[in-house]
Amino acid sequence: MTTIWKNVAVSALALMIAAPAMAQTDLTGTRDLNDRIDDIDEAVAEDMARAEDAARFSNPEFRQGFSGSASLGYSGKTGNNESQEFSAGARMRYASGPWVQNIGVALDFADDDGVKTKEDVFAVYDANYYFNDSFYAFVLGRVETDGLAATAGDIKTDAFLGFGPGYRVVNTADMTWRVQAGIGVSYLKDGLNNSDTETGYIASSRFFYKFNDNVFATNDTDILYSDTALRINNDLGVNFKMTDKFSTRVSYLTEYNDSRAIRTDNKLGVSLVMGF
Repeated sequence: MTTIWKNVAVSALALMIAAPAMAQTDLTGTRDLNDRIDDIDEAVAEDMARAEDAARFSNPEFRQGFSGSASLGYSGKTGNNESQEFSAGARMRYASGPWVQNIGVALDFADDDGVKTKEDVFAVYDANYYFNDSFYAFVLGRVETDGLAATAGDIKTDAFLGFGPGYRVVNTADMTWRVQAGIGVSYLKDGLNNSDTETGYIASSRFFYKFNDNVFATNDTDILYSDTALRINNDLGVNFKMTDKFSTRVSYLTEYNDSRAIRTDNKLGVSLVMGF
């Protein structure tokens, strides 16, 4: 009997201790804080990942045939207000010898009290044919739509399809540099269904230099030229590995568009990762 009452007392005490913890999670913001920390971790990880390049030293090797992944999410709310959100994404790859094709799709839909607040679709097609370790050809297609675009200033459809050659200029353990350039077609439609189709020219550069085992620099440049605008993005970054548990990246991103009143936007980024 004494043992039974001891177990009951312990169980009651456990419930008393657990109840405030649950309340803290749901009502006092502990979960919100954890979500914000996760968002910060994700943003830093994405910034650090900008220095990664699967094709830096050689043509990437993939599993032959089809592979990929997909995910989706849905949430619905009722009560003081009613809302729904749906999102889905998928990555698919088909590799056949030197021919590699990738497709990525992202969907975002939302409504609030029966009024649509988001209707976005984004898809990219990327294909490469590798002739040898230095020379390859690429095809790049992209389409982005906003189903809620309703004015001349809104972009309803933004699409591009281009192709061209690529070449590895330098490929050593301490320095790599590859370039590619091509021609394509750009298509824009605004919220009033006014559309414009024009020829576009694209060029890209990927440069990597390792100063030592702990410090390396990357410089990624992308250029898109058409009758409408000249757009240039340049991302310069330096990664430092202080210790096995402490690393940092300093980056400087420049976005140039000569069709804007202020043509250049610059962004300085500093990301630190520490483990202890």
